Amino acid sequence: MESHLLRMVSLPVAQASLSPARGGTPLPSLSEQPGAADAAPPEPSLVVFSGGTAFNSVAGHMRQLTTRIAHVLPVSDDGGSTAEIVRVLGGPAVGDIRSRCLRLADDSDEEARAVRRLLAHRLSSADSKAAKQEWYCIVEGDDPLWEGISDAYKHIIRSFLVHFHANIMRHSTKRFDYRGGSVGNFFFAGARIFFRSLEAAIFLFSRVARIPEGSLVLPAICTEEHITLGAELADGSLIVGQHQISHPSSTDSPRDVDKTCDEALQAPIKRIFYLSAEGDTHEHEVAPAPNPQVLTQLQRADAVIYGMGSLYTSILPSLVLRGVGECIAATNVPKIFLLNGAIDRETSCCSSSGGPMTAADMVQAAADALNRRASKRTHRLAFPPSVYVSAVLVPAGSPVLVDRAALERLGVRQILEVPSLPSPDGRGVHFDPDGLVAAVATVIATHRAAQQRQAAQAQHGWVLPSPAGPAGVELSRRNSI
Repeated sequence: MESHLLRMVSLPVAQASLSPARGGTPLPSLSEQPGAADAAPPEPSLVVFSGGTAFNSVAGHMRQLTTRIAHVLPVSDDGGSTAEIVRVLGGPAVGDIRSRCLRLADDSDEEARAVRRLLAHRLSSADSKAAKQEWYCIVEGDDPLWEGISDAYKHIIRSFLVHFHANIMRHSTKRFDYRGGSVGNFFFAGARIFFRSLEAAIFLFSRVARIPEGSLVLPAICTEEHITLGAELADGSLIVGQHQISHPSSTDSPRDVDKTCDEALQAPIKRIFYLSAEGDTHEHEVAPAPNPQVLTQLQRADAVIYGMGSLYTSILPSLVLRGVGECIAATNVPKIFLLNGAIDRETSCCSSSGGPMTAADMVQAAADALNRRASKRTHRLAFPPSVYVSAVLVPAGSPVLVDRAALERLGVRQILEVPSLPSPDGRGVHFDPDGLVAAVATVIATHRAAQQRQAAQAQHGWVLPSPAGPAGVELSRRNSI
């Protein structure tokens, strides 16, 4: 049976003619990459570092390549409706995890789709009273959203919604605002409180949503406490709270985040770090341990992917954890950086040029995070960027400057431009999902072909042709016999 990987590298999209990225030299098409047609074993194991929004658009499509994917997500989001759960009940933020679980959920039959609709539903965002009435109807089991869900499923889901509701009622001094609340987040919170374990809640949610076997959704940090993210700017000032860094609230409430905010930061971000619950200064910096499963999955991975999204608040919070840099540096696998298709508040300025961050700036930022270059609480590493990033995938039409020479100076020489689609909000572009899957497959196949050549050369003394050379060249002996 033809492998998923082989089929993906032969997709028609790989034949697209690609234009140069802004300000850079022309990028090669996928079909020009070495190893693009090489067969490789099916079902590679991937580790994806991402946030809960940008990568969601392609998360489900990645199963065309493999279902063996560990999605690593931060638990530091403190904005939107998640903020209300954290304010009243405490605990880590689960919004990004819930969002990814739903993207991976099964939708192959009517009941699966009904479960997905229920857990993806948001209450009215305009009126608190209407939202509360809607919630009561759902938790009592009378809402039309329950249609199509069998009694067994309904009993399980409703039990944890009731448990969430009971805990809200116990906090009578903190009036809960249901406005804009996610039913999936409420289910997650109920399960986490019941089991006293975020990992157990994810396991339950994964089974209820029928996430494919082999696909994992992992919190970057295992904790039952609220996690606070901080950013140190180049001028020495601090910003506390993920939503304040990325999407500052237009009011005093973290619920009212503005994801279209273009207000520039007062200075470029120097680093991202974690703060204890006791305060919001440099003295309160902490270094939480990473989820052990993340390190285990990295040791088993066939490729590491840094997903597109908010660079400093979605990707880097998982990379600065101690042990993550060491694990990635120790693996000889493709390490793929997915470039954003838009400039946002976090990447709108950089220290090197004063203008928006370039692709090379973003790769350097990822390497600095993995090296924990500016950490005050953990041992620092000194690996070059090429140890952490071996390939950069660029969505066609991205406004991010792709300077090929600058990337090559960092040691990154595999740069692929991938077909893209206009962003629904008009703010840049998104990767075309099929094109991205094909590109990832190409990078993996190229790496495996190189490993096979090296193994054959070491074992038998064969000199194999470069994958960039003419097709059909026969093997030759290093020395004549």
